[in-house]
Amino acid sequence: MLNQKDLERQTMASKKESTFINMFLTLFLVTFIASAALGYIYEITKEPIAISKMAKQNNAIMQVVPEYNNEPGNESYKIAIDGDSIQFFPAKKDGVLVGTAISTFTNKGFGGNVRLMVGLLPDGTINNIAVLEHKETPGLGDKMDKKKSPWSIQFNGKNPADFKLIVKKDGGDVDAITASTISSRAFCDAVNRAYKAYMEGGQK
Repeated sequence: MLNQKDLERQTMASKKESTFINMFLTLFLVTFIASAALGYIYEITKEPIAISKMAKQNNAIMQVVPEYNNEPGNESYKIAIDGDSIQFFPAKKDGVLVGTAISTFTNKGFGGNVRLMVGLLPDGTINNIAVLEHKETPGLGDKMDKKKSPWSIQFNGKNPADFKLIVKKDGGDVDAITASTISSRAFCDAVNRAYKAYMEGGQK
């Protein structure tokens, strides 16, 4: 027969086992509910996010190339480069190429990655540039965005074949943003990446 101490030990062991099972079941239930909730939220927000992203992309394309009447997004193509990719959106008027919008990037920004939409005419001349994403310093590097300053207008109408996409401090032709040389260099790097990719095989 079990003595008092053995009974107490057996009772404590049973309680611990019961507590462990309850904790496990509670944790499983919480995890399951949280996963289901996240999945549901993802499903109901996926389409609106995709639509918003597409609208932003189309708006940027319209900003940087001449008037067109095709659907550049339906004719887009990508080229892998520097561990990422550049996407090309050919803009055509009545079947004739009038320009190409190029989603390009650089990882040299002061705040990290910078993404631009660069519009090139068929001969490589820069038509216009729109900023897609950046994390540059407000009041300084963010002046690359036309919403903040007209700084980027200096690129319009320039052909990188004879316009050095380098800040003047480094021997190029670009006036840097005051007190934001790093951001200016990054902007030039992204534009130059788009131009080189276009001239080296991005023309279709």
